[in-house]
Amino acid sequence: MLNIVLVEPEIPNNTGNIGRLCVGTESRLHLIHPFGFKITDTSVKRAGLDYWVHLDKTEYQDVAEWMAAVPDLSRVFLFSSHAQKSYLDNDFRDGDWLVFGKESVGLSKEVLAQFENHLKIPISPLVRSFNIANAVAFVVGEAKRQIMK
Repeated sequence: MLNIVLVEPEIPNNTGNIGRLCVGTESRLHLIHPFGFKITDTSVKRAGLDYWVHLDKTEYQDVAEWMAAVPDLSRVFLFSSHAQKSYLDNDFRDGDWLVFGKESVGLSKEVLAQFENHLKIPISPLVRSFNIANAVAFVVGEAKRQIMK
């Protein structure tokens, strides 16, 4: 089972879509406060549809609380447009932690500095970034493909 981590998510529809993806791929969703919305917002649940009740979800007050819950920090992968290594060149395993930052600015330098495994999603120079729900879907799809081999 993959662990999908959203650090300070800002857009409820994205979180709802990622929650639905987690239900469909039997992944766990970990949400780190503060959020840019209330988890009870209808937009979160609308995007997650009726699947939201099946979501394996944990909330943390901050990054330190989340890190204390991770059994093996060497299997934590942070996604950043500044990383050198592509997620397509990484070997994923069951139980890995895939960490994504807030929509507006990504992961902070402080969070990135605490881990060595930084990965990027290759993208055309014509595009600044992918929508976070799409980015999570790319990575989860590749990780699941590798795990199911």
